[in-house]
Amino acid sequence: MPNAGLPFAVMAKPVGSSCNMNCSYCYYLHNTEGGAQGRMSDEVLEAYIRSYMTTCPGNVCSFTWHGGEPTLASLSFFKRAVELQKKYLRPGQEVWNNLQTNGQDLDDEWLKFIKDEHFDIGLSIDGTKEVHDTFRKDTRGLPTWDNARNTVKKLMDIGIRPDLLCTVTSMTAGKARETYRALRDMGTGWMQFIPIVRYMPDGTLTEDSVTPDMYGDFLTEVFDEWLYEDMGRTQVQFFMEIIRVLMGGTASLCTMMPVCGRVLVVEKDGGIYSCDHFVDKEHRLGNVLTDSLKDAVDSEAQLSFGSLKKKGLTGCCRSCRYLRFCRGGCLKDRTAVSPRGEPGHYLLCSGLRRFFDHAVPPLSYMVNRNREGAAPERIMHELLDKYKNR
Repeated sequence: MPNAGLPFAVMAKPVGSSCNMNCSYCYYLHNTEGGAQGRMSDEVLEAYIRSYMTTCPGNVCSFTWHGGEPTLASLSFFKRAVELQKKYLRPGQEVWNNLQTNGQDLDDEWLKFIKDEHFDIGLSIDGTKEVHDTFRKDTRGLPTWDNARNTVKKLMDIGIRPDLLCTVTSMTAGKARETYRALRDMGTGWMQFIPIVRYMPDGTLTEDSVTPDMYGDFLTEVFDEWLYEDMGRTQVQFFMEIIRVLMGGTASLCTMMPVCGRVLVVEKDGGIYSCDHFVDKEHRLGNVLTDSLKDAVDSEAQLSFGSLKKKGLTGCCRSCRYLRFCRGGCLKDRTAVSPRGEPGHYLLCSGLRRFFDHAVPPLSYMVNRNREGAAPERIMHELLDKYKNR
């Protein structure tokens, strides 16, 4: 299969689903695939790092530490991880570490380690205090926004600009500009939005889930604020990925790739899984104690899983002028029926189509003017004049 042999990344969950928060929309909180409570053993940690660093193609090995809340594994665990990465480092090879955290437990010792070892940080914060504290409470039921916001400030004070990860719920969707401005004003320069789509046992959406119309309207409002006020100063992941495609490149976000399956998950017991949203027995590919990560990612089972992204497209998707941006969305959300009556259609499709109708023309103009050498501020003024009646 064409995907075999390509670079791959790994998302490790050193404490599985264990967390110091109890977010109401969390998709992983009750996942038990990694076994009982506890953290990844030193034996599993070394097997994981050795397997990845001795087999990953290219010169960059990307480690993403995820959860649950990965900092619960302790600072000593991550110091040991860095030791092992240096032990297995090959000549010319680089290591990239990204810590996805809620920021609740990052004290001064943690911050020093993060800075000294050049960790990138993805910090979860849902924009405004009101929205965040509605959904993101700690295990005692107490609000967490103030602590998360203070951690952003501490990271910025030591020269680290975290990527702000913001979910889009039904509540967030009605507060698009407030959410965007709250994140922008934190000054990190980068944010990404993650739609919350959850299902009831009967297949209907939960009350906190974002609907297609909500999501399309949210993105459109954020886009206009960004394009006419902050373009060139603040980066929004989804918009930057669209620009990358318009410039002739390939999106790096997995949901926007033609095929998927190149980001494995390693649970705390060493279990290897196809995807962060498919950590279940059906998608278990092996264990790092006995199996190679490269063999797992290039296995027939994983390549078949990844190819479903393209093979499973509905006819509406295949004929859509925006397919190069959307690629039919994430497999976990192909739960709708297309306008032609085809099952397995991307749930958020109709909202995204409306957003693309709104955003692709000015982004295309921006890309063309950028190629001609125009400065971002000049382009913003031209766009304001060109689209002022929208």
